[in-house]
Parts: sequence; C-alpha cells; structure tokens
Amino acid sequence: MAALTAAIAIAWRLIQPGVELATVQQLTVVRIDPARARLTVGLASEQNTPPRTAGEWCRDAGLSVAINAGMFGGDGRSNVGYLRHGAHANNGRWNGYGAVLAFDATKAIWLDRDRSDPVKQTAGFDVVVQNLRLLTTDRRNVWAPNSRKWSEAAVAIDSKGRLLFLFSRAPWSMRDFNALLLQLPLDIAGAMHVEGGPEASLSVHGGGIDLDLMGSYETGFFESDDNHRQWPIPNVIGVVAAK
Repeated sequence: MAALTAAIAIAWRLIQPGVELATVQQLTVVRIDPARARLTVGLASEQNTPPRTAGEWCRDAGLSVAINAGMFGGDGRSNVGYLRHGAHANNGRWNGYGAVLAFDATKAIWLDRDRSDPVKQTAGFDVVVQNLRLLTTDRRNVWAPNSRKWSEAAVAIDSKGRLLFLFSRAPWSMRDFNALLLQLPLDIAGAMHVEGGPEASLSVHGGGIDLDLMGSYETGFFESDDNHRQWPIPNVIGVVAAK
C-alpha cells in the first residue's frame, strides 16, 4: 500500500487562501485549513428557512464551498447525530454514531466517541457534529464487507488538522470507499459519512470554479445513475467565501 500511495500524485488548485481543490481516483476533494479559512454551518432549523441545495446554500449564505452536514431525520431538518451551532441545537441528543467533529474560527478537532468524552471535549467549540464513522482516528476501517453501495459525500480530517470534503458520484460500498481513502496520500486521521445517494452533494464556487456535484445511485433507494440535479438539504458544512 505504501508504494501505491507514493505513486499517486495529487495536483491541488487554489480556491481561496486555505482552501484547495483536487480530483484523484474519481474522487473530488476540497482541503480546508481552518486557521486560514473560516468554517461554518448552514442550518435550515436555525435560519427558519426551507432546505436548499448545496449550490443555493453557497449563494444565499456567502459560502465558497458546501457539503452535507450529515444525514437528516424524518422532520426534514434534524441531523441524525448530535449537531450544535453556538447556542442553537439542531439535534441536542447524542446517539451511537462513532465520529465527532468540532471546530471554531481557527481550528478543528476530531474524536472517536468511544474513546473520548465528546460533551466535555467539544464544549468550547462553535460547531459540533456527530455522524456515522468511516475511519477511526488511528486509520482503522470500521465497515465490514457489504453489497450495498451508493454515491458518497464524506468529511475527514488529516494529521495537520485540515478538513477534507470528499465526494464520489460513482457508487461504492463503504468498506471499499474507506480502503480507497487509506490508499490515497491524503494523510487522513478520521472520516465520517455525511450522506449517500442522490442527496450527497458538494458545491464549490470560488477561484474561477463553479461546481455543483450531486450523487445518484443508492442501493434500495435510487438504483440508477439518472439523477442530474442537486436535492435540497437542510444542513451543510461550509467555508465562508473570501472577500
């Protein structure tokens, strides 16, 4: 695996200070340094607005990049895992999901819920979100082989504390998707699933790039590659556009 990783070159394109874009192995990757680019969330529950596409979140909320914040519940607004922005609790209850991301104006941290105290360790952060874990902080693939597959939107962190927004329209089983991430020279130190199938979204609008990506295939839900529009989503993690 080390030889394969070394053989893969990634060419990064600057979107704005602290934000870079690359495509590798059919995977679109946005890398964000939270010390140089301001991370935030857009939450329909906080703004009392309807869900929007990732592209609309970028336009309406002044974001250069937006990705799903996580899967949402039957009310069409609440993240399935815990999600808080400042004093606003989109979902104030923790569940069994294993990945926790917290960030503020200058840094991000990543926790394995089963190896930490997320309530205590994230108390001082502006944004806290819990989602289904893909890779542990020690780079362990926690998914067993499974025939189910889907287009994937994921968020990860590297060992330098930079966030990675990851998108693949091509459907993957999560075991194989995680194996791909570990083969790439992305230095991943934790990853979470934020959405699959046609609701998986990534938008990039900055640095001369206007990109609105949408997923399609999902086993048992949308078994085709025929979706060609972004679906409205209630919650996004985003990057504030540079002035």
